Amino acid sequence: MSATEALIDLAEHVLESLDGAVTHHEMMKDEVVLTAKADKICKVLQFLRDDSECQFKMLVSISGVDYPDRAERFEIVYNLLSLTQNNRIRVKVAAAENQMIPSSTPIFSTAGWFEREIWDMYGVYFEGHNDLRRILTDYGFEGHPLRKDFPLTGYVELRYDEEQRRVVYEPVQLQQDFRSFDYLSPWEGMTDMQLPGDEKGTVPERGWKPSNKEVGEGK
Repeated sequence: MSATEALIDLAEHVLESLDGAVTHHEMMKDEVVLTAKADKICKVLQFLRDDSECQFKMLVSISGVDYPDRAERFEIVYNLLSLTQNNRIRVKVAAAENQMIPSSTPIFSTAGWFEREIWDMYGVYFEGHNDLRRILTDYGFEGHPLRKDFPLTGYVELRYDEEQRRVVYEPVQLQQDFRSFDYLSPWEGMTDMQLPGDEKGTVPERGWKPSNKEVGEGK
């Protein structure tokens, strides 16, 4: 049996054992990807950790993806590793805007920081997490930066105020008065300059020119 066939058999074993908690599976880049129901994620993770044929005892990461055009716009991805079986598996669940996903911290303690990061970056709530607060941005930060509808400039900017002697938050203000955008690459804009090694018929008005020493050495 090939490695791919063994992984497919493992995925089918998970589907049969979990009785509807996992809706389907697929192979992507030689790894099994399971799609699970959001409210059953703890049941799925515990089975993958404890079942003798799985033994995925290491939660490598939890990440988020934003698909604004979908009704369930967020996708939460769990990556697990089995050192005993030398296998990896990926579990995906979908979540709507204000839907709460059960926290997987009772199954894997390492999920705590991963879920905090997803809450910080995407605003996805994890029900049962005992310390769901920002981890990468400041506590006064507005919005969730990895959402597709979040502006690149953000909503506020901070600076140190000498008079108040503290950091203050202010609305973002972009000063465009002294900006010039010609949309040319550096090479396209250098039409009247000469670089070392160029052999041209005329000497440009500015740019590299051979010194008298170099001219004398060339004679």
